[in-house]
Amino acid sequence: QLQLVESGGGLVQPGGSLRLSCAAPAFTLGLYAIGWFRQVPGKEREGVACTNDKNSPTYYLVSKEGRFNISRDNAKGTVYLQMNTLKPEDTGIYYCAARSSSFCPSTVSFDRFDYWGQGTQVNVSS
Repeated sequence: QLQLVESGGGLVQPGGSLRLSCAAPAFTLGLYAIGWFRQVPGKEREGVACTNDKNSPTYYLVSKEGRFNISRDNAKGTVYLQMNTLKPEDTGIYYCAARSSSFCPSTVSFDRFDYWGQGTQVNVSS
């Protein structure tokens, strides 16, 4: 059983930035593709991004501004989600999840991720 722990959420003003972290036991993270997902109030859960074992990203939530960036440091056992120019509609719970494969699905597929963290709350408000 792989345990994932998210951190880095909080309250931020519109236009601000946050960096979320997803931690797993060091040197095990490299075996998994890791995705970030979010549950926004009033909407269905949606995929944000995924990184494969080689730190190559797949973005499910696409914005013209390229506001989200996913990266990983396998030696530290951590995957990051850098979120910039945050908007109130980004408010929600952000989850990371691990897939027992090196590869990210090309489209959002929640059932292809095997382990989920508890989530971290992000509030974007003035």
